Amino acid sequence: MSADGKAFEKLARRALSGRGAHVRTADVFSGLDWKTAGSRPTGAPHSVYQVLKHMSYWQEWVVAWLRGESPAGPRHASGSWPAEAGPASRRAWDEAVREFRRGLRALERGCRGADLSSGRGRKSRLEMLQTIGSHNSYHAGEVAFLRQILGKWPPPSGGLTW
Repeated sequence: MSADGKAFEKLARRALSGRGAHVRTADVFSGLDWKTAGSRPTGAPHSVYQVLKHMSYWQEWVVAWLRGESPAGPRHASGSWPAEAGPASRRAWDEAVREFRRGLRALERGCRGADLSSGRGRKSRLEMLQTIGSHNSYHAGEVAFLRQILGKWPPPSGGLTW
């Protein structure tokens, strides 16, 4: 792999992890109980659970795209958000968090040794990975804010709190 290829891979993996910008993306949901994850603070458009499911939806979409598939997008933005505010149980919450983390790992695998300048249509693999990294960062910030309102911040791994 060329020096540029290695630099692109490092850039993409850093964008996916949140490293250097905020709490690790994989940790933003850690230590949150399922009932709190399903509560929606007054005035908030979404619960933490809904944000998690939305992030997972788009991660899965990008993973499919990276595999060479042509995944269909929702007809409307609301199609990537779950209707239910919270998980049905602790087990459902734990599985949703595991699904999210599996998606992150699949995206990171999509960086390794790949020609990130290649792609399809108007997007390169690098652009797609950077887009989902930015999307996750945006929503990780939203989750941090919701958790602060709910009195459940930072996660056990710590977080920027100054």
